[in-house]
Amino acid sequence: MFKKVAVGISGGVDSAVAAFLLKNAGYQVEGVFMRNWDNNYEVGFCSDEKDYEDASFVCRKLDVPLHRVHFIKEYWNDVFTTLLKEYESGLTPNPDILCNRYIKFDRFFEHCRKNLAVDAIATGHYANTTFGPYLDNFKEDESVKLLQPVDKHKDQTFFLSQVKQFSLRRCMFPLARYLKSEVREIARKKGLMNIASKRDSTGICFIGKKRFKNFIQEFIPEKNGYFIDIDTGHIVGEHTGIHKWTIGQRCCLRSFKDAYFIFKKDVVSNIIYVVAGTKHPALWNNICYTNHPHWISEEPVDLVKKCVWKAYFRFQHTKPLVPCRVVTNSDGLTIILEQNLRAITEGQYGVLYSNNICYGSAKIKDIHKNLKLPSIE
Repeated sequence: MFKKVAVGISGGVDSAVAAFLLKNAGYQVEGVFMRNWDNNYEVGFCSDEKDYEDASFVCRKLDVPLHRVHFIKEYWNDVFTTLLKEYESGLTPNPDILCNRYIKFDRFFEHCRKNLAVDAIATGHYANTTFGPYLDNFKEDESVKLLQPVDKHKDQTFFLSQVKQFSLRRCMFPLARYLKSEVREIARKKGLMNIASKRDSTGICFIGKKRFKNFIQEFIPEKNGYFIDIDTGHIVGEHTGIHKWTIGQRCCLRSFKDAYFIFKKDVVSNIIYVVAGTKHPALWNNICYTNHPHWISEEPVDLVKKCVWKAYFRFQHTKPLVPCRVVTNSDGLTIILEQNLRAITEGQYGVLYSNNICYGSAKIKDIHKNLKLPSIE
């Protein structure tokens, strides 16, 4: 039932090989290049023109038509404005998770279904589902579950943890059973040499070579405040805005024996509390509280029947999974980890796993800290 498939072509090796594998499997493939940022803005530079050239090269090589679609307005309204509001509120948002939820697996999905009349979409993400990489196990009357891929090092289910069921159930992940090294080798054998050696994109593309602090100050006004040492209560420096800093980040404060790191941001007082040394115990915690969770398929059975769910947690996609216990509270979830983690951060997402399944995620709203913050001296 799935014959015509739209593939998001980014100009990178993963989407290129995904398109090749689909065509090689006999599908009618339509390539789609998304543009989400307007380079006419005074700030921010996206490499999408070069990426579009690479995407065009890939599609010519594979004999696949390439369509170009703009989601600039949608990205601004659904992702970027949320990003700014959360930074202003002292949080540290995750734009990749937001982009996948609202753009790549929502706007993109709807655009392709309506305008290209495709049966399914596909991406170069390293992920899998219970319906299989090519939807061979698709069942109309069943919910789909998001699974980890073979390549655990490149596992991108973290970034897909807020994706909605209606689009995920019609999404193919051709790279589900491949290692990154194998993907690059496939690209080389197909003659996509430049694409095969292209570096993976990281971070927010339109910031380009700009430092994040320089970029964000163009959208959020600076507001001077103090850095305060939580152990002494002393002012140890000044900052120009809490939106420029994140929990666990090193502060560039001079004339001190030990480096300082961000511990907590107070929006009301505009104070950033800091600690001396990256191993300071205040930076390490094992309990966090979240907003209402997004379950990709369904709420875990043990959480419903036993009120406690033993699962695995991460809030950074590069970090190992950590065993935890999850219970519900009046606002969302309480997650109790079996070990302390460094710099669990408000605004980030706690992503939950069990038996190779990514069940979903919830935004972290508070961290349990056994500390009384000092006043200014």
